[in-house]
Amino acid sequence: MRTPARGDGGGEPADGGEPGDGSRSDGSTPPYGGHNSAPTDNGERGPAGSGGPPGRTGPRARRPARTVAPWVRTRLRTAPGAAAAMAVLVVLTAYLAAAFPRSVETYETNGLRHDIRTATAGERVLAVTTAASGPGVPQAKREEGLRGTGVAQTQRRIIRNLPAPVRADEGSSAYGVRNSEAVEGTDPWLPAPDNLPPRFTLAAQAGLDRHSTLREGRFPRADGAVTARTGEVEAAVTAETAESLRIKVGSVVHVPGVDRDDVGVRITGIVAPRDPDNSYWSFEPTLGSPALVADQTVPLIPPPRYWRASILLAPDAAPVLLGTTGEPEVYWRIAPDTTSLTAHDAPRLASRIASLENGPELAELRTDVVGPAAVVATRLDEVVAAHRSMRTAIAPVVAVAALGIGAVAAVVLVMAGGLTAARRQAELALLRSRGGSLRGIGGRLLAETAVIAVPAAGVGLLLAVLTVPQTRLLPAVAAASGAALLACAALPVRAVVRHRRPLPHGGREDLVRARPSRRRTMAELTLLALAVGAVVALRRRGTGGPADAGSATGANPGSGGVGDVDYLVSAAPVLVGLIAALVLVRLYPLPLRLAGRPAGRLRGAVGFLSLARAGRASSSGALPLLALLVALTTAAFGGSVLAGIDGARERAAVLATGADARISLVGQAPVLPEGLAAAVRDSTTVDEVAAVRIEYGVSLPSDSKGFRTSLGVTMIGVEPQAYARLARQTGLGEFSADTLKSVGGGGVRDGGSDRNRVLPALASPAVAERLGDRPRDIQSTAGDFKVRVAEIRRTTPASPGNDYLVVNAADLTQRAPTTLLVTGAKLDGAALRRTVAGFDGTSGERSAGGFTVKLRTEERKAFVNTPMQEGAERIYAAAIAAGAGYALLALLLSLSQTAPERVALLARLRTMGLTTRQGRQLLGLEVLPQALLAAVGGALVGWATVVLLAPGVDLVRLALTATSDVSLDGAPLRADAWSLVLPAVGVLALAGAVSVVQAWWAGRQGSINELRAGESR
Repeated sequence: MRTPARGDGGGEPADGGEPGDGSRSDGSTPPYGGHNSAPTDNGERGPAGSGGPPGRTGPRARRPARTVAPWVRTRLRTAPGAAAAMAVLVVLTAYLAAAFPRSVETYETNGLRHDIRTATAGERVLAVTTAASGPGVPQAKREEGLRGTGVAQTQRRIIRNLPAPVRADEGSSAYGVRNSEAVEGTDPWLPAPDNLPPRFTLAAQAGLDRHSTLREGRFPRADGAVTARTGEVEAAVTAETAESLRIKVGSVVHVPGVDRDDVGVRITGIVAPRDPDNSYWSFEPTLGSPALVADQTVPLIPPPRYWRASILLAPDAAPVLLGTTGEPEVYWRIAPDTTSLTAHDAPRLASRIASLENGPELAELRTDVVGPAAVVATRLDEVVAAHRSMRTAIAPVVAVAALGIGAVAAVVLVMAGGLTAARRQAELALLRSRGGSLRGIGGRLLAETAVIAVPAAGVGLLLAVLTVPQTRLLPAVAAASGAALLACAALPVRAVVRHRRPLPHGGREDLVRARPSRRRTMAELTLLALAVGAVVALRRRGTGGPADAGSATGANPGSGGVGDVDYLVSAAPVLVGLIAALVLVRLYPLPLRLAGRPAGRLRGAVGFLSLARAGRASSSGALPLLALLVALTTAAFGGSVLAGIDGARERAAVLATGADARISLVGQAPVLPEGLAAAVRDSTTVDEVAAVRIEYGVSLPSDSKGFRTSLGVTMIGVEPQAYARLARQTGLGEFSADTLKSVGGGGVRDGGSDRNRVLPALASPAVAERLGDRPRDIQSTAGDFKVRVAEIRRTTPASPGNDYLVVNAADLTQRAPTTLLVTGAKLDGAALRRTVAGFDGTSGERSAGGFTVKLRTEERKAFVNTPMQEGAERIYAAAIAAGAGYALLALLLSLSQTAPERVALLARLRTMGLTTRQGRQLLGLEVLPQALLAAVGGALVGWATVVLLAPGVDLVRLALTATSDVSLDGAPLRADAWSLVLPAVGVLALAGAVSVVQAWWAGRQGSINELRAGESR
């Protein structure tokens, strides 16, 4: 018996005898770490301690104690290759762990900045306005408050008092004085399209010289003190305004005055905006270019139009606006600065904007800066809310990829620790047999792994910081620390658990003979319950879970996109893969037992030996199988997500056009010229042309309650055969052509229109519900008739996404087509436009008054990725690649763990007459069962995971933006065949390649080294 183990891993013999010399019973030398011995600097071995036994005299007593080499240094020198491989693995894992939160925050930050930058000026700018001055204020003070100096000082105070994180982009901000109501130009020489005079906005906006280039004349200035009674002031107009309204340098525009004569505005310069998209120009649409506006107050159809334009005064000329009828107001338009804005600031940004619009910040602004009548208006809060909504929709789907690759990486790290523990099993068993304590052994193993893992994790963190800069550091540090902690704990925990009890020498640990314990059964049942709960929750409420409602409205301020995720729901694919791995490990012995007996009756020994060897695999083989299944499941899920995004965009492009190309005329149901359909049909790249007549706003008859639809529906006249083929090809409301069989009596050739004929029709669900089952009267420009709904389809190519009614065009009184729906596998857009241009002299895609040519391929390219969508897709692609790499590494670790034993067996069998070819077959067939189980099981589990989770995953927000012109009812997840098959085939190919390489290497090395007496494998 030995004394209780001490924390240093060593101990004295219980009988008080001399310490052992570290030799085995068979004469071989044990690994370092044996009882009471340690290598010294000169390579000799002596007792552990500072000297010899107490009381000994002589020269030996006066000899200085030898220095004992440290444990960690000795172990690293013993296996430098394994240490380097472990360091590389930890660097890679720590890098991925640290880069993930930084990448998520980066694309969320870029997405927020992109959403704000690409929003219109009217949406993103904070507009602070106040009346020129209230009643009772002296006129001189009112005039002084409108001059440029006072307005500029208020602008600077507003910018200084903006609450963080709201910051101003002063280069794009604008301020000045304008008339809030447009004033008419009274000069007869001004153009009046429908006998309505033009209306002007007079704006004394500062910074005109910085934001424009002078084309003619000079910039306006205010000579002397301008007051409300000044008769004439100077101004400038843009080149577009001057051209449209026939204004030249020196022209004088007169506008009505209040209790005075008209005010004259002399044009001294014509300017061109340097950046028309800058909010300085784009906030007010007519500031840079005039517009023809319909006067809706006049009860005429169409309503008359008039010119609406802006005239730019000098800032110090603003007091003259007090003498006009335009009700002047002071404004400060603060453009937001996004350079320092991060996704972490989004909740606080939304809160500050709300406070500025109607809260404490607005009260402070009124009290200290602007005045009691100040109003703050912006739609920036809507932009931020849309960004947060998209982030909430994307984050759970991204978390699925993160949890999948994280699980695979964790399993591989545990496998690496297990491989090291198995390689050093004899050494650790010897330590335990000589009194080493579990605490001491675990501490020393922890020290030697920490020396490798902690610096490697630091390197991985540094690489992540360098490659993904400008984000918060704390989440990355936490992720890298988790990877380092797992890497450090894998080997000590595995060794301590393995050696907590004495191990019988030569005991078999066959996978076939293994019997799961009760604890393992309970753990598996617990995981099964978690997996079922996660799948049910995901199917019922989707990936977002209950956080959807709150996250977009600031319910969780300060959280990142990943912080709003229900991780149990997002872990559903990982849990499904885990349960599948456990089930397959339990079922795996059964086919081996069934195949073992017939293989034993075969004439050759290779089949039986391979099955026997596969059955004697270690019972710990669940780890590589778990890694492979989770990796294959993640790859299948990720590939299906990417394929689903692409499919959703393809469908959105089809919905935008209804075919491969759509040709129509601008206007209310214009008729296409004769011969156009034939000319397009004759084009070389066109397969088929469906000519349809589309009429919008057709009124439906009153329903049973006497109500009518106010907007009407879209009525479509088609040729049934061609239109049915188009619907079948596009997948938009497929139907049988016999459904729209002609009833005759429609046109002049039939003897006139018969209003009592009943036309069969296709209808959308809403229209079908409104019309009912009996014939209903329809009145349209194409004819009057009755319709009966024959079939109901959710959508149709000619009018996707709208309520519609489709009838046979042969039954209409007016049959001329208004739209051509063109199909062709490789349509030549340029040739198609040239053909169309020959009929109206235009060649543009959307020429005013001409043809509109829309190609499906061009609409597909228009669905560009926003930074958030692109970042999410990039993370999924990286997760698939990393998962595949970890899966291959897990397979290599699994095969390398048993490689020495297989090589030794092959050497022994060769002495019995096994040929080289049979050796290759044996090694290949030995690894085939597990590889086949992982490949087939992974493909099946990946497919089952996608099928199970598809009802809870909607890819619309990943595929389309909130501002897209096309809306999809949903973009469900569908299994992608390539994502299922390719990884599984890769596993089989790698397993076969490794077995071939091992057989080649064993044959090259020969059998002498493997058969030496005393060698332990």
